[in-house]
Amino acid sequence: MPSDASPAAAVDSFDLKTFLAALPARPGVYRMYDVAGTILYVGKARQLKNRVSSYFQGRPHADKTQAMVAQVARVEVTVTASEIEALLLEYNLIKQHRPRYNVLLKDDKSFPFIRLATDQQYPRLSFYRGASRAGTRLYGPYPSAGATRETLLLLAKLFRVRQCEDTYFANRSRPCLQYQIDRCTGPCVGLVSPEAYARDVHDSVRVLEGRNDEVVADLGRRMEQAAAALEFEAAARLRDQIQMLKKIQSTQSVSREASGDVDAVALATREGEHCVAVAYVRGGRSLGSSTFFPRGGLDEPGEVLAGFLSQYYLAREAPDEVLLESLPEDADLLEQALAERAGHPVRLRSGVRGARARWLDMARSNAALGLQMRAASRATIAEQLAALAAALDLPDAPIRVECFDVSHAMGEAAIASCVVFGPEGPLKSDYRRFKLRDVTPGDDYAGIREAVGRRYARVVKGESPLPGLLLIDGGAGQLREARAALGELGLVDLFVVGVAKGADRRAGQERLFLADREPPLILPADSPALRLIQRIRDEAHRFAIAGHRQRREKTRRESVLEDIAGLGPKRRRELLKAFGGLQGLRQASVEDLTRVHGIGRQLAEEVYERLNAGTEAR
Repeated sequence: MPSDASPAAAVDSFDLKTFLAALPARPGVYRMYDVAGTILYVGKARQLKNRVSSYFQGRPHADKTQAMVAQVARVEVTVTASEIEALLLEYNLIKQHRPRYNVLLKDDKSFPFIRLATDQQYPRLSFYRGASRAGTRLYGPYPSAGATRETLLLLAKLFRVRQCEDTYFANRSRPCLQYQIDRCTGPCVGLVSPEAYARDVHDSVRVLEGRNDEVVADLGRRMEQAAAALEFEAAARLRDQIQMLKKIQSTQSVSREASGDVDAVALATREGEHCVAVAYVRGGRSLGSSTFFPRGGLDEPGEVLAGFLSQYYLAREAPDEVLLESLPEDADLLEQALAERAGHPVRLRSGVRGARARWLDMARSNAALGLQMRAASRATIAEQLAALAAALDLPDAPIRVECFDVSHAMGEAAIASCVVFGPEGPLKSDYRRFKLRDVTPGDDYAGIREAVGRRYARVVKGESPLPGLLLIDGGAGQLREARAALGELGLVDLFVVGVAKGADRRAGQERLFLADREPPLILPADSPALRLIQRIRDEAHRFAIAGHRQRREKTRRESVLEDIAGLGPKRRRELLKAFGGLQGLRQASVEDLTRVHGIGRQLAEEVYERLNAGTEAR
């Protein structure tokens, strides 16, 4: 922006002076637009008149704020009944429009929780992402899926609460493998009473809430009672539970000074880049931390932290306490809004001591480390992209690389993946999977052609940017099909490379197939360009396999019986119980099926036909 630019000049078209004079001294939200009608910034205010006027009058602003104001063509305001309503409206508008000058978090999948169903006689503990729903309780969040699944495994070993899908649970006629390996008490077939199961659930909840000492003491009392009643097998099981729980406690960092659910949040800033670290503490036990790199904003640390807190915690249930190095503006307002969302008091605290100070130090260290690691990673990838451009004779280093792979099992549940890398590494929000529909099972060539065609049809429509380089996991055949699909869309200038494994499929022996080059290009094993290609190719492979497994497991979890009209849960259960499962049911004749209570001739014929003719079609 030129140094003599006037912030008010851009807003003359809507009479700035009259507009500011008419603003009410009431709470609300303001939106700043450029000449094209794009929202530049969304903000909230206790008093709209004072807050909006401050952008165009008074003291000079920071460079980024002046640059934003110089683009403003008009301002719109919405008056709200309270400051909390203004805060919530600001959050929703930022989430919806993602303005350039607001602090924005990466739009990624939510954090994992452990979910307990509270509306069932035999509740289930399970891995869960998403918002809380009626009839459930969530414990977490956990910093990673691995940490969540590890906790679920420990709970299965300790208390044997079921973790199977409800549809699987409802249709069992005999206990599954989890019962056989002592990870479940078999509630699906009535091998445990509702009272005993409820006690196991209660113990699991107390462990999730960090009340391990209570559980150990309770288990000790029950062990002594069982021993006194000469129930030695039950006493031995309780003894083993106590020992396992104490072993878990000895390997975890648990603070005796503080309990409850606490998040410690710290911000680190360097050269205009921000990193926010959140350390999670549940029941006095540290669960690890996560780092975030907010984009946008007006480069004021206080504004970055306030924007992060509102966007992060209004999107999920806040813990009892959030520890901060310093309180943001309107901290009291944010506390009220978070408490309303969470259904319990939420405190924002600074100047803490003891265990809380150590948790805050941990968050501060992780934020600083996050910036260092991001800078180092960016430098490494930039070097690799430059080396890749040199190896492939590209005019410039590509700033966007995409890679495709296909995964299936003997043609079943075929999935194609597309992963995207940029100067900062993987762009996971741009990853895509394609269920392959129009190809012969096992035809990888046709799979690549379909996936590339579907992907770049969207690129041609402007829904996604065009990459500087396209990698295809495969050799000359896959390369040929990818180029054919691109040619049909008119993208003949896109540089495409087929990445084939070497003779013995070892890393470092990859052959790169290019359209106008014979023989294939083989890079040195220590080449930075090859390391980047391997990383992108392996990520595409991982993403494709994960999608394939999910699709295959979903297909196998879905019972063909569920699609038959007139065959409800009770009749399905009777059929499975009568024949010992789906395999025995497939071997039954129509006459055998009619002998089951509630199954008439017409329904039996439908079941027989679907089991013996419809399964392959599914």
